[in-house]
Amino acid sequence: MAEPLPFDIELTDANVGEDDSDDDCLEVEEGDYDPDPNVNVIIESDDLETVHLSEQNVNPGKEKSLGPGDFELRKVLGKGGYGKVFQVRKVSGQDAGTIFAMKVLRKASIVRNQKDTAHTKAERNILEAVKHPFIVDLMYAFQTGGKLYLILEYLSGGELFMHLEREGIFLEDTACFYLSEIILALEHLHLQGIIYRGLKPENILLDAHGHVKLTDFGLCKEHIQEGIVTHTFCGTIEYMAPEILLRCGHGKAVDWWSLGALAYDMLTGAPPFTAENRKKTIEKILRGRLHLPPYLTPDARELIRRLLKRQVAQRLGSGPNDGGCIRYHPFFKNINWQDVLSRKLEPPFKPSLTGEDDVSQFDTKFTKQTPVDSPDESLLSESANLVFQGFTYVAPSVLEEMHKPPRITRARSPRKGGGGGTYVPCFGGGGVPPLRNPFAPDSSSHDEMMDVSSQHSFPHV
Repeated sequence: MAEPLPFDIELTDANVGEDDSDDDCLEVEEGDYDPDPNVNVIIESDDLETVHLSEQNVNPGKEKSLGPGDFELRKVLGKGGYGKVFQVRKVSGQDAGTIFAMKVLRKASIVRNQKDTAHTKAERNILEAVKHPFIVDLMYAFQTGGKLYLILEYLSGGELFMHLEREGIFLEDTACFYLSEIILALEHLHLQGIIYRGLKPENILLDAHGHVKLTDFGLCKEHIQEGIVTHTFCGTIEYMAPEILLRCGHGKAVDWWSLGALAYDMLTGAPPFTAENRKKTIEKILRGRLHLPPYLTPDARELIRRLLKRQVAQRLGSGPNDGGCIRYHPFFKNINWQDVLSRKLEPPFKPSLTGEDDVSQFDTKFTKQTPVDSPDESLLSESANLVFQGFTYVAPSVLEEMHKPPRITRARSPRKGGGGGTYVPCFGGGGVPPLRNPFAPDSSSHDEMMDVSSQHSFPHV
């Protein structure tokens, strides 16, 4: 006979549901208890408090299903191929009155192309999964029959592109500040197996304090680990790495090429390789000489040169240490990376804002337009809508984070007393080992050219 298991209990009819104990009895005097109470009399009593039942007090802390009607359109912030971005104010729930950015995408435009559908789903998934000080926060996501809605934190500092347009070029201290925050954001994405592929001034926004936030994750590629490559042709040509243009397979190093192009743009006023049309621009990226202005410091020149190496294996950041090699570059020698991550560095530009809904840092060609979220003109079939199943999202922090007091930190200059290039391990644990001398002088006397004569041809443009 098998031994009884630890939780085998033998029950009999005699002891089921019976309890002879007096421990749970109340002594009530005769007359103190009315066995047949009049409910109407009780309700009208002055001794009772009336509480109106609502969604907020029955299910506190839980958001109802959201829709476009929960947001008041205030301004147009931008337009793209698939839809618009609005400034909105939430009109319902515990965070009613909060200003957000609302990205509206038309399903019919997306589902025409399988890659566009994949990119849209990837953007939604990445924004939910990735939380970082220098990456925009997704607060809500929902859909209607014909549209997708992403509700993002509103970044009133506007696009870095607008500030670069106004200034013409940035001083090296200014560029150093923005690049350092971008590097940490890209490193974090890479550790999650994500290639960004969208780095350009238009996709870098500033918050109300002047800190960087990467936005627009529609070109991201997920699940890319060390040594894995993808072949999608996407991005903005002027910031696109040669291996993307050649469709020969690319990995996370494409983001470091784009960082080099962005650094060049910040310090000179234009991307490194431009021409009158797309085909000639591609030819320059693959074979053109890199011209560095003489006014750049030696550290800035070497940083750009090493990031814009056409041979991926020679590019700074292409190895297993990823952005760790870039953080060690002499251009960042006065940066304390822990202070960068903690947002303790003083931003070189702090937006002058009149309130949380200020749109003065955005292009007036958009903000002067009347905000209209046009009706769904083409509804998808039920089978087509299955592609967007699971799109709805509410950020776990959307309620509790809103009521926390602001954290005030003492600002310090990015170039003053920065801590001598303090090493900070990569996010996610482990880190990378210290590098002894990754910046030996470059012995080549000229920029290398990409060999495209035999096995590669230009993509159709």
